[in-house]
Amino acid sequence: MGGNGIAGKRHGNGISDERTSLLGHRERSDRIDGDEDRLTDGQSGGDDTISNVEEEDEDKANQQVGKLRAILISISVFGLVFLQASNMSGISTTQSKIAEDLNSFAEASWFTSTYLIALSSMSPVAARLAQIFSPRNCILTAAFLFSIGGIVTSQAPDLKTFLIGRAISGIGGAGIMTISFILILELTTKKRRGIFIGLANSGFTVGVSLGAVVWGALLPAVGWRALFLFQSPLAILSGIGIYFSIPKSFTSGQKSIDGASITSKLAKIDYLGSLFLVTTIILFLYGLSSPQIESLPILCSLLTLILFLYIELKIATDPIIPIAVLKSRGALLSCISQLGTMAARWTILFYTPVYAISIRGWSPASAGSILIPTNLGFALGGIAAGAFHIKRAGSFWLPSILTLLLFSTTLLFFSFLSTPTTPTPLYLLLALLNGLTIGSALNYTLAHLLHLTPPSTHFISTSLLTTFRGFAGSFGSAIGGGAFIRVLQTQLREGFSRNGGLEGREELVRKLLGSPALVGQLEGVEREVVMRAYGEGFRVLWLGAAVCAFLMVGVQAATGWDSPARGGVKSQDRLEVGNGLGVGNEVWEEGMEEGV
Repeated sequence: MGGNGIAGKRHGNGISDERTSLLGHRERSDRIDGDEDRLTDGQSGGDDTISNVEEEDEDKANQQVGKLRAILISISVFGLVFLQASNMSGISTTQSKIAEDLNSFAEASWFTSTYLIALSSMSPVAARLAQIFSPRNCILTAAFLFSIGGIVTSQAPDLKTFLIGRAISGIGGAGIMTISFILILELTTKKRRGIFIGLANSGFTVGVSLGAVVWGALLPAVGWRALFLFQSPLAILSGIGIYFSIPKSFTSGQKSIDGASITSKLAKIDYLGSLFLVTTIILFLYGLSSPQIESLPILCSLLTLILFLYIELKIATDPIIPIAVLKSRGALLSCISQLGTMAARWTILFYTPVYAISIRGWSPASAGSILIPTNLGFALGGIAAGAFHIKRAGSFWLPSILTLLLFSTTLLFFSFLSTPTTPTPLYLLLALLNGLTIGSALNYTLAHLLHLTPPSTHFISTSLLTTFRGFAGSFGSAIGGGAFIRVLQTQLREGFSRNGGLEGREELVRKLLGSPALVGQLEGVEREVVMRAYGEGFRVLWLGAAVCAFLMVGVQAATGWDSPARGGVKSQDRLEVGNGLGVGNEVWEEGMEEGV
């Protein structure tokens, strides 16, 4: 694999110091031979302009590995991403049984939200730890955390322990996703970056598709606890595989030139900001995901948000979300667009299997298969965009807008067609188109973000985008799930009140909120009432998702199409952010890029 080179002056030791120009006129191409654990630095001098350097770097990688190592890294990363994704989607077909065993029907939306909140909140921390300890050490640790979380989840006697296990798995998942993107940025060329991002997304897609199907099929035979437990040894094996595939010298854990030690770098990580960010998200989502909107947690989340912003602006040496990077219109609006768009997308991934179980009467295994066409489309869209179109660095403003518009339109059709009478082939075709459009859109928007931001911020910008995508899963599952549950609860109560009254049916209503499989056990009037209630819930859910997605098209359009060089980015603006470790011009570890 190859990737874009790092532009910047290099000294005799091959490492930039605090005097290095952020967008200097020298380039570095590090070679990691497939059979060696050492880096060899190559330099080329000259006074080329920034544009000339970028053109020369099109076919050069920051670091390179031999073919064997590249294959092993790709397989191992694919395995970890696959396990992570299948863990997430498997919940959609097993939540009824989990809710029944843990007696937590109303809290079912938190089965996934807890995982995603931990994942998204810890992604920036994972990126900084990878800069200190190297990706090979961090991804092995991430794999072990993911494995431990699976063990805790599988043995959980109650909801509290179950959610703790999900949170531990989410922390591990943060390292897996973040380091996967770091590897792609380091080891692929600009021309090939798009296709490798598409391949990484396809690993996630395959996991989401097969996870729901396989978990649904195995649930009656082995139970949900065994499904979580079985993932643990596989995650450890994949982590060990990638650990030995990445050379020891891929990055350095030694002291930087200015004398900053590992301990001092660890101390600069924004732990307090992370804590308040997680607290803000949990309170906000809890208030909106409950069967009744809770005003107190939402108000408290506003207070913790203010404290979080104060910490980031006034206290944190190295903010968990780099404020200066978000001062860039392109970066900020790209992240917001990703948040809203992917929140809408997650409603499809979480609730189409629920639709298949409740409205169609499919078994959990069959319900999981409804995700196959949408995720197949997702993989094809991402790979096709990367392989046939994103072969250069530059603006992809128009393709981003068009694909997002098409994606939003498919959501609108979902709100109208999620009925018992819609032909199955038509529904599956709609799911395919939904995945195809969002798969290509994500690749285009990422490529456009890299165009909008200076090369020296690409690690930070990509990490931010990944973080907001993770937040989107939390928002989609919690807020979308909360809206669905509130509509469902209202419709069930009103329906039963008109057909014999609610007396004796309160417990049934409670169980139906978290167990769509229960619909198939009902008969007569009760079944009709429940089917109508679920149908209305899906209509409101996907109509709201469509509105959100259409709004995000406008946000994405506002990112603009000018690169920093053309947009007049000033050098002093580029100096506002440190290297992701907390000091303005402190040297990043070998193999990492300086921040802006």
